[in-house]
Amino acid sequence: MKTLISADNTWALFAILVVVAALAIWMEQKYKWAGKVTGCVIALIGAMILSNIRVIPTDAPAYDFVWSYVVPLAVPLLLFNANVKKIWKESGRVLVIYLISGIGTLVGGIVAFYLLHNQIADLHKIAAMMVGSYTGGSVNMVAMSDAFGASGDMVSSSVVADNLLMALYFFVLIAIPTIKFFLKKFKHPYIDEVEARKASGESENQAASYWKAKPVALIDIAEALAIAFAIVAISTAIADFFAGLIPTSNFGLSLLNGLLGNKYLIMPTLTMLLATIKPEFMGNIGGAQEIGTFLIHIFFAVIGVPASIYLIVTQAPLLLVFCAIIVGMNMIVSFVFGKIFKFNLEEICIASNANIGGPTTAAALAIAKGWQAMVVPALLVGTLGYVIGNYYGIFIGTFLGR
Repeated sequence: MKTLISADNTWALFAILVVVAALAIWMEQKYKWAGKVTGCVIALIGAMILSNIRVIPTDAPAYDFVWSYVVPLAVPLLLFNANVKKIWKESGRVLVIYLISGIGTLVGGIVAFYLLHNQIADLHKIAAMMVGSYTGGSVNMVAMSDAFGASGDMVSSSVVADNLLMALYFFVLIAIPTIKFFLKKFKHPYIDEVEARKASGESENQAASYWKAKPVALIDIAEALAIAFAIVAISTAIADFFAGLIPTSNFGLSLLNGLLGNKYLIMPTLTMLLATIKPEFMGNIGGAQEIGTFLIHIFFAVIGVPASIYLIVTQAPLLLVFCAIIVGMNMIVSFVFGKIFKFNLEEICIASNANIGGPTTAAALAIAKGWQAMVVPALLVGTLGYVIGNYYGIFIGTFLGR
């Protein structure tokens, strides 16, 4: 379909993506309602609107560049503080409910597959992408689509369904802490703390407060980008080596090939090792989280682009049902077992969000709600999803494919 800006006008498309991301961040920090929605969702919706009114195309080389280069660079930048020892020490409770929530995604993927595999071709590939995506965020979908050789049309339709369900679920998670039923059934100390601050007259925008200016030197930017580029390059080389070395003649070898031959598994693993071995050096590099978060906002704009309402209604309604089953199962498992094991409402919401949307959106929810003590756990446990999601996705895709 013809659009105002053509697919080959790369500079104009990049300008729009960056402006949408920047505008989303500005709105998140400027307006309280936008802070509650989160900048990531605003960027996604903004790009989705532009594509649906045909200002920008749904497919273009500029978007491929973001998937191929911007996303891999963002992953290590967001993991500079992913010290495994620190994750367990500071986020033990959230980590437990996060892992339980991830089991909900696994179960949902299997249930959805057996309900719909006769209606959707190559559903095991889509199951791998969705389970990977819903155990750490959309970044994992890229790895799973590459690992299982999903077609362009399959990836596009899956992204549309994924984005719509992800956005809807974000709104659900934003609303849950305000619903009386959940407030009566679960403990909610952080919500009580926010209400107490409001009663005392504090009304500062939480996103603006969290992302307030920090000292960043030129050497910080240089070190952050140098380390990130090096990790991506080394991870790609390692993954390519193992992908060519390990055969795929049986289930075990196929699984091993998919794990060790996947750069999206090697990248977070290497970064987490560095962050654990050299926590003081990696954790004190200023600007890494800010740069990585901005790049992820650009990524959210890109994944919003193919979310064509017309396409999902006419071509992929069953994929929407497939994704809804997985997300619904994740939610049910998260809240049922969260209640059984007496987790706080905030911990459950953050854990489920970290699975479905990844660390940045989970942290954004915590920031938007004013749950300051939950921001670091959200980022820490969510980053594990970049690794765990790929394991889960490859296992599900290989298991169901056979």
